[in-house]
Amino acid sequence: QVQLVESGGGLVQAGASLRLSCAASGRTFSSYTMAWFRQAPGKEREFVFAISGSGGATLYAASVKGRFTISRDNAKNTVYLQMNSLKPEDTAVYYCAAKPAWNLVSGTKEYDYWGQGTQVTVSS
Repeated sequence: QVQLVESGGGLVQAGASLRLSCAASGRTFSSYTMAWFRQAPGKEREFVFAISGSGGATLYAASVKGRFTISRDNAKNTVYLQMNSLKPEDTAVYYCAAKPAWNLVSGTKEYDYWGQGTQVTVSS
């Protein structure tokens, strides 16, 4: 069982940056693919970024290319999402997710564990 706790959300203006963190429980963090998803009001949850257990491979959504980056610190059981040049359309609840095994996938059903989410609001 893996428990995930997100932090770092907030209200910012367009063009600003935020860094989200997701702290995971458990002793096998490095064996999990970690991902970030987001869900805006009235919309389905969508994939943002994923990172392999070693951190050597990533997968991202086209909408965040060049603006967001993902990283992980396996010694701290934490994965990060650095968000730069934020836009109002990035406004959403951001969720951290985990799946055992290292293949990078973007489907919500592929992930076994989820955090409770952190709100990101970008004003224009």
